[in-house]
Amino acid sequence: IDGWLPGGAGAHLRSGAEQARRFARFPGVVQRAAELGRACAFDLQLVAPNLPLFPGCRDGSDEMAELRRLTEEGAARRYGPRPAPGNGFAPERVPGAYAQIDHELALIEALGFPGYFLIVWDIVEHCRRSRIFCQGRGSAANSAVCYALGVTAADAVSLGLLFERFLSPERDGPPDIDIDIESNRREEVIQYVYRRHGRHHTAQVANVITYRAKSAIRDMAKALGHAPGQQDAWSKRVDGWGTVRTTAAEPDHAIPAAVVELALQVEDAPRHLGIHSGGMVICDRPVIEVCPVEWGRMADRSVLQWDKDDCAAAGLVKFDLLGLGMLSALHYAVDLVREHRGYKIDLATIPQEDDVYAMLCRADTVGVFQIESRAQMATLPRLKPRRFYDLVVEVALIRPGPIQGGSVHPYIRRRNGQEPIAYLHPLLENSLGKTLGVPLFQEQLMQMAIDVAGFTPAESDELRQAMGSKRSAARMEKLKHRLYAGMAERGITGDVADELYVKMKAFANYGFPESHSVSFAYLVYASSWIKYHEPAAFCAALLNAQPMGFWSPHTLVRDARRHGVVVRTPDLNASLATATLEPCPGPQPAVRLGIGSVRGIGSELADEIEACRDVDGPYSDAEDLVRRVPSLTLAQLESMATAGVFEASLGLDRRRALWTVGSVAQARQGTLPGIVTGERAPPLPEMSASEAAVADLWATGVAPNGHPTQFLRTQLAEHGVVTSAGLWEREPGGRVVVAGVVT
Repeated sequence: IDGWLPGGAGAHLRSGAEQARRFARFPGVVQRAAELGRACAFDLQLVAPNLPLFPGCRDGSDEMAELRRLTEEGAARRYGPRPAPGNGFAPERVPGAYAQIDHELALIEALGFPGYFLIVWDIVEHCRRSRIFCQGRGSAANSAVCYALGVTAADAVSLGLLFERFLSPERDGPPDIDIDIESNRREEVIQYVYRRHGRHHTAQVANVITYRAKSAIRDMAKALGHAPGQQDAWSKRVDGWGTVRTTAAEPDHAIPAAVVELALQVEDAPRHLGIHSGGMVICDRPVIEVCPVEWGRMADRSVLQWDKDDCAAAGLVKFDLLGLGMLSALHYAVDLVREHRGYKIDLATIPQEDDVYAMLCRADTVGVFQIESRAQMATLPRLKPRRFYDLVVEVALIRPGPIQGGSVHPYIRRRNGQEPIAYLHPLLENSLGKTLGVPLFQEQLMQMAIDVAGFTPAESDELRQAMGSKRSAARMEKLKHRLYAGMAERGITGDVADELYVKMKAFANYGFPESHSVSFAYLVYASSWIKYHEPAAFCAALLNAQPMGFWSPHTLVRDARRHGVVVRTPDLNASLATATLEPCPGPQPAVRLGIGSVRGIGSELADEIEACRDVDGPYSDAEDLVRRVPSLTLAQLESMATAGVFEASLGLDRRRALWTVGSVAQARQGTLPGIVTGERAPPLPEMSASEAAVADLWATGVAPNGHPTQFLRTQLAEHGVVTSAGLWEREPGGRVVVAGVVT
């Protein structure tokens, strides 16, 4: 049967009123059809699939026994051996660790989730075997079992994180473990999951892409027959931050009324399906029996036709495999240090150093994970981080929730002794003590309910969910009664109880997960440590991981130069496809930009240029390059010439190189060598330093030997322009003139 209906103006879903009008001559049929539809309806949970049996247990072994074995082995590495009864009460390395692990395993077994944890462990273990950096994050960091299995890097027991934020008997559905993976190697992990569990039992989750203002205007203009250029021109007139209605209210938008009218109708309607950033489902039966599947445009990607909410409604279990650029950058940095500096960095054992924290206190954080934005830089000198938990707070502090909730300034004032640390009630000191009485984390809300009202951890998680949901009024009313009763038992009544409730409810809407912040804080410190000790490797790694982060490659290179790193332009015979390190006088090696950084070259062509050079030796001239890499176009050769790629290797300055490549582009495989004419350039003036800087910026986005404004310093000073260094000498609140370059 053809699954697609023929096109027609009448092919649409009709309202009940329209159906009643169309079938008015058949009294009662619409009502009977509705009754029949209700009788045929069923709960999707009735067909909900289970997870497949873990591949390692298909020989008949028990999944829970396998999970216990793996957890016990991992716990011995993380926490030391389990204390045996009657051994003289030998203390645990981390008190309470094994009791917590036993509690978690008992709950995992009771809820029937051992297979879920085994699948996640298997994915992480594959990453470890394949030398792919990965890290579990989110609420999974609240679990000692996840820490023992190596899924997360956060010791939930030492940090006092509440497991029930991650998993509790009252929670609906399986736990949610997000795995961050090197962004450039995530596809390897996705394909491993397909191979491990079978193509028919695995698929990626879809995203429903809906019409926004620009796309609605463009597509409706297309539907009405307007030319492509006109469609684009009108879409550019749309308010980038508003709706179609916002644009329609502007008097000079110049978009035809018919286009605007149709765009208003389709705005927010589904347009097409995309692929979820990391969601994959795995089930014990062919997934096509549960949900329709189609091939994605990317090779070897099979995709569900449902989004994550539809999958959850049908009981499909989703695993999130997310790409994280900083993990790629850290891996590149570790490899560069091992190859060029002769020692190995183990991210798991990086020491805590005062000098690294001093660098953070100076807000010297360009390129550092999560704390490189201007808002974070403005906060760091006031927060003055001196230990790991300060980084946990810093990651959580500059977020929309804490900012809107008014937590930022009170915390910083208390941190600097400008405001006394106070609690609304003494019982709150246990939950809020580590954040100086200022609530920041969702887990603190849960601990507050435990301390002031005697909630169990599972009840406190239910309270957190209810307070943060607008659709749980009945459940919230029941929990509110339970909360007030618990507070009354502890002598908290009247206005104090009311104020506590109001603050807890407000906090539930903006609190940040502490587990999430802890997971990110490890990457904050690791990237900070490498930046401090190995700025050259850190710069090269960030360049190779682009696009990512807050700052442009030019800014990253300028920051590296401020730290004494020499940065060299791309070179035909010296550069690799990506940025690398070279020997250089001084404490740090030099960074050599890669051929792939040149405009229009890209990674595949850069790899080809490097591979041909490795096989047949250095390139002797521009014609040799063109013959050995015939896929190079004239535009790409001109970009390479503009970037100065031929200067050191072939002795061609940029202008002569531009002349030469225009001629040798004619030489290709199959033509006789040496017959190209006009490749010798006449005497041409070399580019000035300022022209070379502009050429570098155009060709690579990086001007390693000088920012364009430094060549205009005298003229800018005559106009009263103040440099960034000079701003320190100006009176606060005064008016200044500044200048810069848009890159």
